[in-house]
Amino acid sequence: MSLAGHGRFGYVPITHRPDVRWPGDKRLAVYIGLNLEHFAFGEGLGAELAPGGPQPDVLNYAWRDYGNRVGAWRMLELLDNLGMPTTVLANSAMYKYAPALMEAFRARGDEIAGHGRTNSERQSTMSEDEERAMIAEATGILSAAEGVAPSGWLSPWIAESSVTPDLLVEAGYRYTLNWCMDDQPIWMTTRAGPLLSVPYPQEVNDIPAIVARKESGSDFADMIIDTFDEMLEQSEGQSLVMGIALHPYIVGQPFRLRHLRRALAHIADNRENIWLTRAGEIAEHWTKAVPFGSAALSV
Repeated sequence: MSLAGHGRFGYVPITHRPDVRWPGDKRLAVYIGLNLEHFAFGEGLGAELAPGGPQPDVLNYAWRDYGNRVGAWRMLELLDNLGMPTTVLANSAMYKYAPALMEAFRARGDEIAGHGRTNSERQSTMSEDEERAMIAEATGILSAAEGVAPSGWLSPWIAESSVTPDLLVEAGYRYTLNWCMDDQPIWMTTRAGPLLSVPYPQEVNDIPAIVARKESGSDFADMIIDTFDEMLEQSEGQSLVMGIALHPYIVGQPFRLRHLRRALAHIADNRENIWLTRAGEIAEHWTKAVPFGSAALSV
């Protein structure tokens, strides 16, 4: 029996990789992926606090909107207080809806990565032409606002079509956060050239943990701390990447923010032992250290 495959990368176990060091001879790179998302009112997709009724679903729309109006600002203050950088995963609709919020993260010098137009839609249901146009529209808005094109992409809902990696490279992207199969960056092949997959978590991620599995803010904070402590020990033998995926309408809620502060402070207290960075910097360093085709990590 032959199983269908994706053909994007081969199998190389974590124990059979080149020895790569992060800047400062560090072994564990840690970054925060902060999702800033805007949703359509009365239609489309969206995470739910409670089962939604007929549209317009005011309860769940307003719950998500709390993240942009309040939660993200509280999280920005927290990141400032801890001196922690972040990679902002931005729906392009955010620039029209909440320009002051985007300006605040730009002023911090944070990386802005592409995250589609809105999380009210998913690109896996689009035709190739529709998906190409969506990527171009979102990329154009981010590029114009930031003065530089985004180098990384996270699809809304981590949804891909069979040609998404190809379209991303054709649009100028150098790395993707869609694939969660490893603790190191992995080179992928596309019809337009290589694309680097940077680890983005689906466990240390507040949507699967809190919305789907109904874990508490305390549980999620413990998950972050336990993952960090374990990966710091694991990284003594090989360099690893730990991502933390956050959504302000979830962990920006006061009772969860208090626990998130505890978890991030634990990481900040260990900053001398890690590379506290952004996803784009991880991609850039890895690309120079392990160019595509130069090591066993490539197909």
